[in-house]
Amino acid sequence: MPELPEVETIRRQLDPVLRRRAIASADAHPSAKFAEATHAAGAGIDGVRRRGKYLILDLDDDRELIVHLGMTGQLSVQADPDLDDYVRAWWKLDDDSTLVFRDVRRFGRIRVVEAGDYASIATLHQLGPEPFDPEFTPEHLHRALKASSRRIKTQLLSQRPVAGIGNIYADEALWRSRVYPAARTLTRPAAERLHEAIVDVLRAGIENGGTTLRDYRNAEGGQGSNQFYLECYGRGGEPCERCGEILRSRIWDARTTTWCPSCQRR
Repeated sequence: MPELPEVETIRRQLDPVLRRRAIASADAHPSAKFAEATHAAGAGIDGVRRRGKYLILDLDDDRELIVHLGMTGQLSVQADPDLDDYVRAWWKLDDDSTLVFRDVRRFGRIRVVEAGDYASIATLHQLGPEPFDPEFTPEHLHRALKASSRRIKTQLLSQRPVAGIGNIYADEALWRSRVYPAARTLTRPAAERLHEAIVDVLRAGIENGGTTLRDYRNAEGGQGSNQFYLECYGRGGEPCERCGEILRSRIWDARTTTWCPSCQRR
């Protein structure tokens, strides 16, 4: 699933193309997951923002077009659109180009809501702070993780302590900070290390255009390059790049986790 760096890469590509454009018409797959895409027809686009893993198109009528990419969602602006069987929604723009949402596995979501009204989108409504915002501090992270007895990694994936982290960047940040992913408590010094690692791995992911392992493509159809710099995620059975110990992998809370048994002690 695209995480914050992948979604931010797409946002940066779409914003200059869509800003000040108007949506002339729209169509969508009849599924409730996508049907609201048509509600944006007739509105202008003031810009494209991101909140966690959500893309938010600010409309000029005080509404927002919200897109969650799910597992395989792709957004692109096309001059001559290929509306194949996997296209779930499209928006014809006033310059005759088309914004296309393609989603093979149909785990994505599209909503149109009043600006800032996320009560009907629980996962967006309950997001923690953005990792680059001033309110995301080591103190905040420590307090948020202390509020639950779940495994540290599971808490990070919940999006409550901080928005935008998924399996890839959670494994990377925990490895960098030497935090055992299945721990249920965290000391203040460990929270400080984890805070720094979260910011660092997400920033590097953005600089590298995201991580392409299977399906992720940016808004221009290209791949990211962050997969070439991963130090932990997906490397179970390989030696740790820090100490040489063989990295381990197992499933906790329905998610595969990779860690170093030497660097990330229980």
